This record gives sequence, structure tokens and C-alpha cells, in this order.
Amino acid sequence: MSEPGIEASPYRVAVRSLCDFTARTGDLDLRFTPSPTAQEGVEGHQRVAAGRGETFEAEVTLSARSGRVEVSGRCDGIDMQGPHGPEVQEIKTHRGALDAMPANQRALHWAQACVYAALICRARALHGMQVVLIYFDIATEQETRLEQWWSAEALDDFFIDEVTRFQAFADQELAHRAARDQALTTLAFPFADFRPGQRPLAENVYKAAHLGRHALLEAPTGLGKTLGTLFPMLKAMPDRLDRVFFLTARTTGRQLALDGLAALGAADRVPVRVLELRARDKACEHPDLACHGDSCPLAQGFYDRLPAARQACATQTGLLDGPALRTQALTHGICPYYLGQEMARWSDVIIGDVNHYFDLSAMLHALTRQQRWQVGVLVDEAHNLVDRVRGMYSAHLDQHRFRAVRRQTTPPLRQDMDRLQRQWLALNRTVLGDERTEATPAEYGELKALPTGMIRALKGISATLTEMMATSPLPLDSDLLNLYFDVLHLIRLAERVDEDHFMADLEVITPARGRYRDTRLSLRCVLPAALLAPRWQAARSAVLFSATLSPAAYYRRLLGLETATYHSVASPFTAGQLQVHVERHVSTRYRDRAASLAPMARVMADRFMQQPGNYLAFFSSYAYLRDARAAFMQAFPSIPVWAQDARMDESARSAFLARFEEGGQGIGFVVLGGIFGEGIDLPGTRLIGAFIATLGLAQVNPVNEAMRRRLDQYLGHGYDYVYLYPGLTRVVQAAGRVIRTPEDTGVIHLMDDRFDRAEVQALLPTWWELGRHDPE
Repeated sequence: MSEPGIEASPYRVAVRSLCDFTARTGDLDLRFTPSPTAQEGVEGHQRVAAGRGETFEAEVTLSARSGRVEVSGRCDGIDMQGPHGPEVQEIKTHRGALDAMPANQRALHWAQACVYAALICRARALHGMQVVLIYFDIATEQETRLEQWWSAEALDDFFIDEVTRFQAFADQELAHRAARDQALTTLAFPFADFRPGQRPLAENVYKAAHLGRHALLEAPTGLGKTLGTLFPMLKAMPDRLDRVFFLTARTTGRQLALDGLAALGAADRVPVRVLELRARDKACEHPDLACHGDSCPLAQGFYDRLPAARQACATQTGLLDGPALRTQALTHGICPYYLGQEMARWSDVIIGDVNHYFDLSAMLHALTRQQRWQVGVLVDEAHNLVDRVRGMYSAHLDQHRFRAVRRQTTPPLRQDMDRLQRQWLALNRTVLGDERTEATPAEYGELKALPTGMIRALKGISATLTEMMATSPLPLDSDLLNLYFDVLHLIRLAERVDEDHFMADLEVITPARGRYRDTRLSLRCVLPAALLAPRWQAARSAVLFSATLSPAAYYRRLLGLETATYHSVASPFTAGQLQVHVERHVSTRYRDRAASLAPMARVMADRFMQQPGNYLAFFSSYAYLRDARAAFMQAFPSIPVWAQDARMDESARSAFLARFEEGGQGIGFVVLGGIFGEGIDLPGTRLIGAFIATLGLAQVNPVNEAMRRRLDQYLGHGYDYVYLYPGLTRVVQAAGRVIRTPEDTGVIHLMDDRFDRAEVQALLPTWWELGRHDPE
């Protein structure tokens, strides 16, 4: 086959991405998954390489160009003196029976190996070489070797054929990028002017993206942060960024980003492909079916129908949000969730949850590294990131879940679970004491080291389940499948655990039942900074923004952003817009809860009678909320009230917010730090005030106290980092619901005497002027 002509400005693609595009056919089939963890994969490759001779070259970087496509990658190994001559080795780690691997997955592996072989023959002027697939079982450490001899001419023909099949899409992508960058160069802000404070916010984002640095930006609520960050990041894309990720912790944040991009003309007037990623359980059409062609109709022939769906998505006008993606997927008869995973490779702006980039197995981070993208990462409501990443990098397993699932299993899985239970019972007695002989065994205990016996037992369960699922996959909503994923997550974290960043503990979670007390085993992330470092390194620029990113040192040290720039945007609001009163006669400490109900009710009623309208009242827990509401309704039955419920679904939340009408009257009772404490917008007279009956401090319990001691040991300020700073962040976020525009006015009542302390007031917005109120 003749080589197409070489032209300038190549489209660069990784070997793996090229083969994913051209060599995948047939069904989507997850029966031979999940793959080994990243750490297991690295260690497996290292063990294989360590067993090779001196002539083996590991991790060799290769590249070649065909037409307007430049293909590059790093092959696992080359041995120029192999048993049958020069050979390339493509190493794949796996767990479970190899004969269960789907044929289309094996074909993909052969394609990757052959492309690497073609690149080697070009680079080293070889006449041919042995193409070898090495499958390494991480459980048995057994190698399976598959090999084929290819001539250099045949390999080159294969390579050129792969590139030719990709060329049309590559040309389309090059044209799209040129049009996108040209349009973004002339992109104008969609309104006549920036809001007060919005311009300095945008300038800081642009500088960070332009200079390739990370930034923490604090800007008050109501400033228009979503548009104020998206616009400059898009302006910085030409010649600097390949992709922009807008990450948020809440669904409302994703919708605001979509609305902002629509206002900028993205995917309409401006040729920017915008994709909204949704969680698998939200996007799955058939959660009761397993992910393979013999079970789910949308998995059958997935890769055969994917090219048409991909092309339709790439050329459509309009945002590719959740509903639009679902429409395209179902039109072509494929799974919406996995179509979204594919379109993440070809979209310019991707809107998703923070876990899509920061999770241990985050797709966007993996794609960034694999494709060597220059990415700009925007993290909305970044004050939540500390808790979110701690959650991602922590794992919990409940003993009673294994007891419940065991009844549904058969040998050998039941034997594995029995082995685990024996290890678990022994650990309970070692850490908490023997309930059979001790009158008051402990309810909580820290582990000095990881329980290696339990980890081995969990790996046994994982291996057995993997083999079972290769032939009998479980539906997405299966309790056993969810337990399997939790086991894998804990095993993966156990590979990364060190005493500086994690702590392990046991806590009793159910009352004693007969001989046993069920416990929860937890691996808790204390300091996420080291785990986040690869995410920050992979991004050209990461900008974290929120109304509450103070004190800066707290976020810098916990998130590993010590060198990031920090800027606090001056508030466009004035003290005259917001009355802030400290109720020094009220204590919301746990011991004073009962005594606080009457004076709090009087404060709320007096304010409502003085200025009728819509208010929110924030409490530290549902129990406190219920007591306060009951006391208020008994004392002031004529004032309308409504309350948040712990089991609210989406429609109930909407109905709750609908009560806040322009000119309405009443008090909504809610929990601080919950769904109504941030991310809601009630401008004008929809909300004119808030009562905050708590400092938002976390509960003092054994887990939080252990976390405080660890942080005291490693960073100092343990109390502040565990209790004070997160609590006051919740308070300021809640108060931020009141003033949303320069025209708004309102009132805040801080109902606790501790708000009068200097160290607390130092964490409140500087534009507030606090008044003190004592009852007559």
C-alpha cells in the first residue's frame, strides 16, 4: 500500500486511542472486568520486565507519521535478540480465566501490538519482527505468551490501513479545532458589561490559564462566578488548551455551567463541543441487566453502531447535555452512559462531577495523561473539595453486609466469606476487646497497621467474584455487585495507605447480636494532598473558586496547592444591604439545646413580625430542627413554616423551594450544610433573611477526635481543620443565600454567643458589620 502524502500540522493521536477508534467491533462486554488496579498493573509490568534478559528494552517511546496523522506511544518492551529474532512485547495484566476474555478485546490488543511493531520497524529499518502478547495473571503470576511473525511490509500496510480509517475523522477534528480556535479568539462577553467584581475574577482565571499555573479564587455569592470563569478559560483555549473541564459537586452547578455556555453561544454560534457527563446509575437505561450483549440490548453490537453515533454527536448543533446524549444513543441503539464515555475523547468542554477527574479511577484524568492533553480545570464550589476527595480516597466495609450477602452465595465464595469473617472477628477482639469476657468492650478503636489477614481474605473474595462474573455477570443494581466494587475500592486504597495520609479504624455499628457485634472497617484519608498531586501535575491550569476559600492555608495544605496563587475578589455588596445580628443570649451547644428553643423562637418571631417575608432557619441536625420547629409552632402558630425532610426526592425539593415566592411569607426550617445551604438562588423578596442556629461544627465523636489528633500531629491546628474552618464555611455559605444581587437587601441572625468571639468573626466576610443583640 502506498503511503499518503505528508502534510503540515498533523493530528496527534496515541496508539491506544487510534486502535480504540479503528479496531473495536462487536458487543460491549464487561464480563472480563474490572481490570487490575493501576498499582497492580504497574507492579505486574515490573515483574514481567524484571524476568527478562539484558537485551530487553522496557518502556520505549515511539512515533511515526502517516498522512496528516502523527501516531505516538510507549511500547512495553522490545527484545532485538528474541528466540525468533526481534520482537515487540505488549504486556497485559489480568485477573481471572483468560479464555473468558471477549474476542473483540483480544483483537484490540493485537492491533496495539501490531502498530507498535510497525513503528519499530520504521524506526530501526527492520525487515520484520515477532509480535508478542504477554498476559500476566496478577493472582498466580503466570504468563501466557501469544505470538505471530509479521513482515515489515505487512506491518506497515496494517499501520497505514489503521491510519487511513482514522484519517477522515482526524481531518474533521483538525478543521473543527481551527474553526473553534478562530471563533474563541473573537469571542465576546455576552452582556454589555461585567458585574461588579466579575472582571477581576475573569482576569485571574485568564492569567492562570495563559501562564500555566493553578489558582484559588474566593469570590462572593451572586457575582456570576460560573460565567466569570468559563468565559476567560475559553478565551485562553486557542494555542494553549486542548480541553476545559468544569467540575462541580452538585447537579445545580452543572446546569449553571450549561446555561453559561449557552449564553456564550457554545455549540450554536461558537463551534465548541460541550458534553455533560452523568453518573452511571443516572444514565443506565437497564440497571436490572448486566453490561454485555447477551443481556442488555444496548450493549449488543455497541462498537458496530458506535461510529455512526459518534459522528452524529460530533456534528450536531447544540449542547450535548444528558437528554441530548440519551436521544443520540437511543436513536443509534447503544448505551447512553458509554456513548458519553466515548464522546469525552472528542469534546472541547466537559461538564461533570468532581469525581470524573479526581477519583482513583477517574476517566478524565486517565484521558488527559493518555492523550497528553493540555487541560484547564475549573472546580466550582471548591470549598467542598476537601470533603469530597477525602470521601473518594476513603473506604468502608460493614461486617453485616457480608453476613447478609453470604446467604445468597455458594461455594467457593461462601468459603472465602467464612475466611473473612474469622479474620474480622479476631480483629474485633484485638482492637475493641472480647465481648464474651469483657463487661464494657470498646465501641471504637484505631488500628496501628492495616489488617493484612483481612486484606488477603478480601483479595480472595475479589478473585473468586471476578471469575464468577466472567461467566455469570451481575446486574447493575445487585447487592453483591455493589459489595464487590466496595471490596475492590478498599483493596486499591490499601495499596496506597501510609500513616501520614491515612488512618484505619474499627467502630461498632450495630448492637450486640448473640455472640458477635458487627463493626465497620474504615480506611480514612486524612491528608489528600499527596494523592491529588498527579491530578494537579496533569493539568496545565486548575482554578478552584468559591465564595468561601478562607483561610487560604487550610485549602492549600490539605489539597496540595502550596504554590497556587490566591486572590480574594472584593465583594460588590455593601454593609448597608445586609443587617447581621449576633444573638449573644443564645447557646446552641449540645448541653444547651433544650434551653435554646424558646429564645430562638422569640428572635425569629420578632424579626418576622417586624418585617414579614420569606426566611430560612438553619440548624445543625434534623433532630434539632424538629425540636425547634415544634417549639416555634407551639409558641407562634400563626406564622407559616415548612421544613426540610431527610428523605426528600427531587420533586419534594422543588416543592420546598417553590414556597419561596416573590412577596411570600413564612420560615423554611433546614439543615446547615445540606441541599438548601448552598447552590440555591432566591433573589429579591423570594428570601429576605436567615436565622443560623449553629456554628456548623462537626460532632465531637471518636472518629473526628482521631482525625483532629492526626492533623495536630502533622500540620497543627487540628481543632480548626476538623471543626472550626469547615463549620464557619457552612455558615457563610448559608448566609450567602440572602444577598444575591446588588439590589437585594436582607438580614442575618447568628444565634449563638460564640459568634461574638474574635477568632470566629475573623472567618466571616469582611464586608459584614456585626451588630450585637441582648434581650431586654
